[in-house]
Amino acid sequence: MTASSTPLLQAREMTRRFGGLVAVDHVSFDVHEGEIFGLIGPNGAGKTTLFNLMTGLTPPSSGTLSYQGQPITGLPPHRVAQTGLSRTFQNIRLFRGLSALENVKIAQHTRTHAGLWRGVFGGARAEEVAVERRAWDLLDLVGLSDRAGELAGNFSYGDQRRLEIARALATEPRVLLLDEPAAGMNTAEKGQLTAFIRQVRDQFDLTVLVIEHHVPLVMNLCDRVAVLNFGKLIAVGDPATVQRDPKVIEAYLGGEE
Repeated sequence: MTASSTPLLQAREMTRRFGGLVAVDHVSFDVHEGEIFGLIGPNGAGKTTLFNLMTGLTPPSSGTLSYQGQPITGLPPHRVAQTGLSRTFQNIRLFRGLSALENVKIAQHTRTHAGLWRGVFGGARAEEVAVERRAWDLLDLVGLSDRAGELAGNFSYGDQRRLEIARALATEPRVLLLDEPAAGMNTAEKGQLTAFIRQVRDQFDLTVLVIEHHVPLVMNLCDRVAVLNFGKLIAVGDPATVQRDPKVIEAYLGGEE
């Protein structure tokens, strides 16, 4: 898949203040349909805060966010999910006391429509069957269908990451935002993750945004990369260009190869 030249997401002057701290400072960028867009920066650079602004968990102090040309600034998280944006979290937020299958089924509630009369005449049952079938399909995609009945809290860290991606896909997003998807993974698992994210992007016709500390993974995976430092956007471009930027080298990449 090749990225479209038309921006799907547009952030303009996005800013978030917490008292005297400016966590995100007038950040503007475009994300094009079909691309894998990486967001990197040192600890405390404002990456997760920016994701929170984009997905409605934190309201911006100022600035705007548009999706498909329509403003979505300040919408609550469930409305943002309904528009087509879905995310995972740096700190995994599964229902640990529920099974893998139940976690994925619950995530589909933003896309279910059965009401009273459909329930009376059997529509709700048909929708329930469809929800369960899709949950099984997504668990199979992430390699966890053989553990569908196990409690999510019993999964390894890497498998919990995969389950969280399945749950995000269950909302039928057009934009998938992944916050530290490689956290806790070894080198081999990170290589598999790169191939998996590309597969998901192509199979579901998605646009993907990735926050990730593992710089080689981002540079190998992403079509374009944005770099934050102390809440400010200091570079945006293709991986090769970003790696050569003196401001990026000074702020973040100086210790990398």
